[in-house]
Amino acid sequence: MTNRIKSAQNALLSWYKKSGRHDLPWRNTQDIYHVYLSEIMLQQTQVNRVLEEYYPQFLKRFPTLQTLAFASLDDVLASWSGLGYYSRARNLHKTAQLNPKGLPDELSALLKLPGIGKYTASAICSFGYNQNVPVVDTNIARVLQRVFAIQKRDEKILWQKAESLLNTKASRAHNLALMDLGSLVCLPQNPKCEFCPLNEMCQGKVNPEFYAKTKKTRYEAMELFYGVFIEDDRIALVNAQGNMYKGMLELPNIDPIEEWHIGNFKHSYTKYRLNVHLYALDEAPFNAVWVDIRAFDDAPISSLTKKAKKFFYKIS
Repeated sequence: MTNRIKSAQNALLSWYKKSGRHDLPWRNTQDIYHVYLSEIMLQQTQVNRVLEEYYPQFLKRFPTLQTLAFASLDDVLASWSGLGYYSRARNLHKTAQLNPKGLPDELSALLKLPGIGKYTASAICSFGYNQNVPVVDTNIARVLQRVFAIQKRDEKILWQKAESLLNTKASRAHNLALMDLGSLVCLPQNPKCEFCPLNEMCQGKVNPEFYAKTKKTRYEAMELFYGVFIEDDRIALVNAQGNMYKGMLELPNIDPIEEWHIGNFKHSYTKYRLNVHLYALDEAPFNAVWVDIRAFDDAPISSLTKKAKKFFYKIS
């Protein structure tokens, strides 16, 4: 190991000790399930939303991997409602069913489980089992690209660089520090280089053309049309079709009749910007699944379907 790398490792840990996010609950637990759950939730969701809403709520309902394994998929999806990317919840449930007594502690075994890729497996090994393995998420990749002036993003090279920089005497703290550095300092736009502990060895600061460029997301507009039928304090829902909300319940898709229109609202889902139109129905669909209005929020439905609730008073 060169003195330059060792100096960078020490500077990174010193920065992390003072400026890292030490209060996150999944960083202050020895429970592998809690670590695993946080990693799955954080894949597509902002830290604050996971911290304040979904993580504590989910653990209250499913406190252990075993309770999750024996829960119904409907209950799991209901607790996941609003987080989006529902395949994460389905894979979480499958993995729990395969490993009700605990997750394996080997990278190769973790990679065979549903929904666990290289990053998640490495994160579990590092943050949960405290093993000497590198971790590369989006934030860490950006740091590595800039520090080592990697012009074209190459996953193999990034993992090799992460391995070369890894502090094997404090690998868990090292990986968490890199993650926080990317999240708090080495930002996609306007990075705060003057506060960076890796400033001395960073090649990106003098070669800005090597900075990772953030692609501007292009959103696709979609019009959706749903029917609402309520009778005896029950609402008629149907099993969702397609992959978007697979395994969940939703309002039935209909052909719109304007005189039955009761309202519309906006909703965002991944790359889509949805304009949702609601219409009163004069009869329930033949394949209706009846849900008590009072239990509507606890049903396995998406945040999109929940938004429709404010219009129910018009027909109930």
